Amino acid sequence: MGAGNWDEWVAGQLAAVGAAGRWRSVGRSVPPAPHGPSPEPKAGGAEPQVSFSSNDYLGLSRHPAVVAAAAAALDEWGTGTGASRLVGGERPVHVALEAAVAEWKSTEAALLFPTGYAANLGVLSTFGGPDVRVVSDAANHASIVDGCRLARAEVAVYDHGDAEEAEALLTAPGPPRRLLVTDTVFSMDGDLAPVEALASACARAGALLVLDEAHAVLGPAPDLSGVTSLRVATLSKFLGSLGGVVAGRRDLVDLLVNRARPFVFTTATPPADAAAALAALELLRSAEGHRRRTALRANVDRLTPAHPSPIVPVVVGDERAAVEAARRLAEQGLLVPAIRPPTVPPGTSRLRVSVSTAHTPGQLDRLARALADLGLRARP
Repeated sequence: MGAGNWDEWVAGQLAAVGAAGRWRSVGRSVPPAPHGPSPEPKAGGAEPQVSFSSNDYLGLSRHPAVVAAAAAALDEWGTGTGASRLVGGERPVHVALEAAVAEWKSTEAALLFPTGYAANLGVLSTFGGPDVRVVSDAANHASIVDGCRLARAEVAVYDHGDAEEAEALLTAPGPPRRLLVTDTVFSMDGDLAPVEALASACARAGALLVLDEAHAVLGPAPDLSGVTSLRVATLSKFLGSLGGVVAGRRDLVDLLVNRARPFVFTTATPPADAAAALAALELLRSAEGHRRRTALRANVDRLTPAHPSPIVPVVVGDERAAVEAARRLAEQGLLVPAIRPPTVPPGTSRLRVSVSTAHTPGQLDRLARALADLGLRARP
C-alpha cells in the first residue's frame, strides 16, 4: 500500500492508542441513575451502585419541577427547533432563559449556545484574531485550548494559577489587544483560579477577561468591577440540562450574535433543554437551591474537608494503575472514572470524584473506605 493509504493510517493510529494504554470506548453499561444509588441493588444482595462520575452537582436533572418544565416544552414545541436562532429556530423560552441568566450573573445580556464547548469556541474565535494576544492558564479546559487555536491569535500560556506571570504576559510588547481566559474552577483538580488578581491585572492592562464558570457551583461570585469581562457557564453542570451560555455587556453579546460561528450556524437549543435549565435556575436561586448548595458543601467536606469544589481528584500517577483502581472500585459498586492523558499530563493519571448533593453520608464513607483499602485518598 502507498504512504497515503487511509486504512493503513487508521490501523496504525488505533494500534498506537492501544499500545499506550489509552484505549477508550462507548456503549458500556451504566447504572440508570446519574448519581446516588441505583433503584435496584446489585445481584447477590450486594450494595447498590453509586456513581461518582456525574457533573449534576445539585441533583437537579431529576427534580420534578425541572422534568415537568421539559415535558411541557416538548408538548408545546416538540423535540427540536429545526433551524438556527437567526433563521427561524428561536422560541420564547430561549429569550426567557437568556434574560434569567443575565439577571443571575448581574450582566446586561446573555446568549445561549448549544454546549459550553461551543460557547468557548464562539467567544474566543470572535474576540481573538491576529491583532490579539490571548493569555491562557496552562490547565484550562480543552474547549478553551481549541478556542485559542480557532482564534488565530498569538497565544501565551502561563503556569497554572500564576497571576504574576499572567500579568507579565498581558503587558509584554506584542499585539495591540489583549484577552485573558481562565477556568474559575479547574475540571481535573477542582482548584480555583485567582480570579480577583487576574481581574485586577486585566483592568490595569485594558484586557478583556473571559471566565469559564462551568464548575463554579459553590461560589463565591467574583468581583469584576472595573474590568471588561465575559462569563461562560454551562447548563449541563449545576443546572442539570444541556447547553452553554455567555453573559456580559450588551455590546459584547451583540457582537457574538453577529460573529460567533458556533452560534450563527448551529441549530437552536431544543426547547425542552432550555425550559429545563430555566426551571433549574429558578430553583438554584430559591431557598431550596441554597439548601442544596449547603448540602453539597457538607458532602465535599465529609470526603475532603475545605476542598473548594465538588471535583475531588485522587491522583494515582500511572495510567494503567488508575484504570485498575477504577475497575476495583466498580467491582464494589462505586463508579469513579479514571482520567488519563491527554486529558491530564503524563504521570498524573487519577480518579476524578464528582460529589453531588444526592450522595448520602454513608455512600461518601463507603467511597473513602474503598479508596483507603487501595492505598489511595482524596487530595485536599
